[in-house]
Amino acid sequence: MTDSAKPRLTRRSRRSLRDWLDAPVPATPWQARMQQSLNQWRRFCRNTSALFGLVVILIITAAALFAPWLATHNIYAQNLQLRLGAPGGEYWLGTDELGRDIYSRLIYGARITLYITCLSALIVGPVGLLVGTIAGTVGGWVDTVLMRIVDIFLAFPSLILALGFVAALGPGIENAIIAISLSAWPPIARLARAEALSIRNMDYVAAVRLQGASQIRIILRHIIPMCLPSVVVRLTLNMAGIILTAASLGFLGLGAQAPSPEWGAMLSSGRQFMMTNWTIAAIPGLSILLTSLAFNLFGDGLRDVLDLRHD
Repeated sequence: MTDSAKPRLTRRSRRSLRDWLDAPVPATPWQARMQQSLNQWRRFCRNTSALFGLVVILIITAAALFAPWLATHNIYAQNLQLRLGAPGGEYWLGTDELGRDIYSRLIYGARITLYITCLSALIVGPVGLLVGTIAGTVGGWVDTVLMRIVDIFLAFPSLILALGFVAALGPGIENAIIAISLSAWPPIARLARAEALSIRNMDYVAAVRLQGASQIRIILRHIIPMCLPSVVVRLTLNMAGIILTAASLGFLGLGAQAPSPEWGAMLSSGRQFMMTNWTIAAIPGLSILLTSLAFNLFGDGLRDVLDLRHD
């Protein structure tokens, strides 16, 4: 073959070859998911208030987990000679009306608060999500019946409803969790129904339905995963309300019973000494405020991260 017959790369062909070599390699589904998670984490870190809320939640959780090692005194030990002591010295946050260490009781009180909050959220989330997605997907008389039940629950303030359930069940932590869960699931169900109504008319859901998928499969495999981000955000925001409801029940003597170091009960026992030693009531009150604020800030940041319209 002569030199004139040999194929030559033109300028255009060389440019095309270079563009092909420089083209990014298609990512695998796992790599794409990791990249999406990394982008969401970066977006979350740019939200200073949400990051502050997350740090506070982690600190409170760590304090609750390591309470036996962080506490400096026995939370049940009484010393009437040291009652109503001011913060400082051996007792960092002072002592209560029975001479018990407020700091140690505050640390252990975080355990009770997080226990009530997390367990209530684990009940409220699945129940509200399931009821809402069934109502929004099935429709008809099922939707009507379920939503009228939700309307009945929403007609009462959540705290009043929780007080009614606790009055019927009796005081105690377990009954308080049941009462809070029964009063907190309707807003989650309402949100899940609204999401399911918009998702059930999408093309991919219609294609799955044409392939013969049952309603149960459509709900479990396609509707619930799409509703989950909104429900998680709403549940995170509702945790602040759950904390306030649990503290209110403890304040009224219907939650954790004495001598358990629950923040609402500590606030109730310290209110009568506000004029002589205001720190007894102020410290648990500030703890309730800070924890509720942290969950609100974290929920706001989580809402921005899980908003699928940004991806």
